[in-house]
Amino acid sequence: MATRKYEQRLRAVSAEQTRRDVLTSLEERLKEKPGATVGLEDVARRAGVSRSTVYLVFGSRAGLFDALADDLWQRSGLPHLTEAVAHPDAREHLRGGLRAGTRIYAAMRDVAAVLFAMSALDPDSVGGAILRIEDHRWGGMLHLAHRLAEQGVLRDDVTEADAADTLWVIAGFESFDALYTGRGLPAEEVADRLVLTAERSLCSPTDR
Repeated sequence: MATRKYEQRLRAVSAEQTRRDVLTSLEERLKEKPGATVGLEDVARRAGVSRSTVYLVFGSRAGLFDALADDLWQRSGLPHLTEAVAHPDAREHLRGGLRAGTRIYAAMRDVAAVLFAMSALDPDSVGGAILRIEDHRWGGMLHLAHRLAEQGVLRDDVTEADAADTLWVIAGFESFDALYTGRGLPAEEVADRLVLTAERSLCSPTDR
């Protein structure tokens, strides 16, 4: 019985290592050849496994890219974003969310740039992962806009719908990268500018 449990643990460790090897191979492949079509055969070869193993572990191309995106976001600071979203004060949710989001983008900037660029040209090239991430982000913007409106933080001339659209632009990867890469600003300065822009655009003067 003890031997069987030991073997099961070994298999579990081996499966997790295989999963990690494939994700690392995919990430490295994206960095080395940004924009080029990603072949699962190439990813599998780099990881030292067969193409069928990739499908066995991740289920599909979409499953593989979803797993990579989830891994990137988790490693880059998603728990801090989750903490910001849970803040009872909507203004602190706004500020903390933008700061956490900026740090996440900065931590994975090179891979994120490739994923977003590839998705813009052909969403299926990254298994639709970016579309699903952005759909989830839109839900987050709607939630934040509602909280800001509910707590009376929005300016009188800003509707909840206006706020959601504005937040969508400010909190997006493109806005981050325009300042981080385009202007060469450090991540914390990018966060400062995004927070300032959001508050000036959306919040009543007494709530800044």
